[in-house]
Amino acid sequence: MTGRAHNRHTRPVFSRRFAFLDHPGPLAFAHRGGALEGHENTVAAFERAVELGYTYLETDAHATADGVLLAFHDHTLDRVTDHRGKIVELPYRTVRQARIGGVHDIPLMEDLLGSFPQARFNIDVKEASTIEPLAAVIRRTNAFDRICLTSFSDERLVRARAAMGREVCSALGPRGVAALRAAAATSGYGRVLARLARSGVPCAQVPVGFRGLRVTTRSLVRTAHALGMQVHVWTINDTLRMDHLLDLGVDGIMTDNISGLRDVLDRRGLWHPGQLAA
Repeated sequence: MTGRAHNRHTRPVFSRRFAFLDHPGPLAFAHRGGALEGHENTVAAFERAVELGYTYLETDAHATADGVLLAFHDHTLDRVTDHRGKIVELPYRTVRQARIGGVHDIPLMEDLLGSFPQARFNIDVKEASTIEPLAAVIRRTNAFDRICLTSFSDERLVRARAAMGREVCSALGPRGVAALRAAAATSGYGRVLARLARSGVPCAQVPVGFRGLRVTTRSLVRTAHALGMQVHVWTINDTLRMDHLLDLGVDGIMTDNISGLRDVLDRRGLWHPGQLAA
């Protein structure tokens, strides 16, 4: 499959409405900066991804007790830093002392947006307390066209979109993904499909499977494309599976194995490195 063929058959209608999705081929997302190749959600990880040619960086948003917005995945500091405690319960003066892997500062979301002005950030909104600080950061940095919002909570997604004050790219929430899967697997979901189409949400970000059920199928991809939605799959680190998903026609892959995904896309003629690539 060539990059030209991919674009001709699968380029979603809604991608023209959102600058975030304007890209010549499948989107390659560096998940947490590329967690297999360095400490996750660190400036060093994102720098490496950008140097490899990644335009799309995936990260997570948490706010401290005093409303400072971090790019950090876990609800607590315990797993990846040399400190402990729930971020939402700690002031930034405490959190800023923590080091990821004992070495790296926890980056501020605002600093990431400023440090990588050519990059686009897929942001997972982890807590309700994150929404207002995130909206403030996006407004201050004027990053509306450089972000895509996602969450494992439909309610958080609705609130986050509203807080932005203008339309931004976002993914389907869990209920939307479930509806898309049902519509792809069974006939008689015309009203569900119509409702999804009217929502204007331009992408579905999905796993390969969930609790023993297949999610990413050829039928799901076709159904999403018929609605004008892209399909991005997380988190894929095996290169054979990357190839399989690209054969299904998915529009994006999130990976910790950023060298592996780059090589797969390059072999298929679908690698389009960003402006800051080495």
